[in-house]
Amino acid sequence: MSGSFLGVERSLTGRRWVGPPVETARAAEALAQQSGLPDAVAQVLARRGVTASEADAFLAPALRDLLPDPRSLKDMQSAATRILAALRAREKIAIFADYDVDGGASAALLIVWLRQVGQSATLYIPDRIDEGYGPNDAAMADLANTHDLIICVDCGTLSHGPIAAAEGADVLVLDHHLGAETLPPAYAVVNPNRQDESGDLAHLCAAGVVFLLLVEMGRQLRAAGQTGPDLMSLLDLVALATVADVAPLVGVNRAFVRQGLRVMARRDRVGLAALADVARMDTAPTAYHLGFLLGPRVNAGGRIGAADLGARLLAADDPHEAEALAERLDQLNTERREIEASVRAAALDQAESRGLDAPLVWAAGPGWHPGVVGIVASRLKDASGRPSIVIGLENRIGKGSGRSISGIDLGQPIQRLAREGLLLKGGGHKMAAGLTVAEDKLDAAMARLGELLAKQGAHLAGAADLKLDGLLMPAAATVELTEMIEQAGPFGAGAPAPRYVFADMAIRFAKRLGESHLKISFAAPGGPTLDGICFGAFDGPLGPALEAHGGAHFHLAGRLDINTWQGRQSVQLRLEDAAPAER
Repeated sequence: MSGSFLGVERSLTGRRWVGPPVETARAAEALAQQSGLPDAVAQVLARRGVTASEADAFLAPALRDLLPDPRSLKDMQSAATRILAALRAREKIAIFADYDVDGGASAALLIVWLRQVGQSATLYIPDRIDEGYGPNDAAMADLANTHDLIICVDCGTLSHGPIAAAEGADVLVLDHHLGAETLPPAYAVVNPNRQDESGDLAHLCAAGVVFLLLVEMGRQLRAAGQTGPDLMSLLDLVALATVADVAPLVGVNRAFVRQGLRVMARRDRVGLAALADVARMDTAPTAYHLGFLLGPRVNAGGRIGAADLGARLLAADDPHEAEALAERLDQLNTERREIEASVRAAALDQAESRGLDAPLVWAAGPGWHPGVVGIVASRLKDASGRPSIVIGLENRIGKGSGRSISGIDLGQPIQRLAREGLLLKGGGHKMAAGLTVAEDKLDAAMARLGELLAKQGAHLAGAADLKLDGLLMPAAATVELTEMIEQAGPFGAGAPAPRYVFADMAIRFAKRLGESHLKISFAAPGGPTLDGICFGAFDGPLGPALEAHGGAHFHLAGRLDINTWQGRQSVQLRLEDAAPAER
């Protein structure tokens, strides 16, 4: 094992600091020399495997260059043809969507597109508690009685029975969840994660699949001498879904998000504009805003309120309706946070008692709201660095959600448990999955899942490692440099934001904000100061240690942000960790 970065074997949060591999550092140095890019930017590109000849194209990803041929996905052409036939025949169309951001955005994409060609559609989103995830027999049969075509988005790949129950209607599935060996009896199943697909587009979320469908429909319309709606204006919805569904920000997903953020900044979509206002967004949108401000609010309806609120907001064309929906979702999100905090505390205590170093970290409890178990699973995953499952129990049945870590596939083993009979049902994709389990099989199912995850090496994950990209000085952390680093983004799943260390810093100012946050200013001896913010600092050891610094020097690790206040831009460090500097 190579030496730790700056010799930090155990930081204030208990982590070992790890710098970039020697090969990456050398590639970054060569890239900086050949391209003239700043070292900090070259480090990001080298980590992504970008060469000097590829740098310009990577920093300005063009959708036209990265967009795959929609027909590379099986059933795509026939799905598009079927929808266009429904339009010509004025058939009745229903959209059955999942209740999360990806499902809501996918439904909104279709609703908005259909509205622009003069066609309406019925929106149906199942209730999380009463109906659970995905199509069910009763809902599909009812929709089939009054509709000619049912389009399932972000769900349906494993729904053999419910799709068979939709007698008299054709069913299209537009999904990205892992498929089984057999497909449901649908007219078409478009899914990059079908078992007979190449996997080249496995990183797409459902909204990305729907967008490709709209591209194919536009192609078929043009071949018939007709013009379809402007698709570029829809990329704000694709960007939101891609980030909120934690899809890897690689390939075309990078272009979806980069272009989608530009579209969103125009505030043309009344639903997203209203949501940005209630979330008090006062700067141009970033991937952070999508994942942490807008996404959770869209999700709130499906978690603890009316399941269709998010999709209705995203598809809204009336500003007054949009404002009312945004206000309601904001209220529900506040309620969701309170419920989540209660479940998180209990789940973490339980998981810690089992040990956070197992291949699978899990917790289950009676009455835990099914709308927050996925969020809490994500918190456990962050705390442990291990795949995590959180399950709410009611009437001897557990409904849970899981989140995984990079390199560990959670969806496949959960599907395997369902086939083995240890789960009543289960599915998902590599990074996130859902399950239903009988309470009397809970321990056996979790033990078996732990075994399967251990075979993938989940127990070897470096939970205590903090990966770092390099060193910076406060004087180098300019707005211009930070903007150049942002060009290498967007950052998120599969493309983590670069994390830098400011070494041997003196704390010039430290102040607690609210109950748990910390604001600091720091500097090297004789140099300029840089501001930093550490959210949740007093939930752990960082806040107390830095607040009571006593003049000691620290190595400070985190990510650079541009802070905008009263029209003025400045750089701040989003502090994640610190270690005493040996002097």
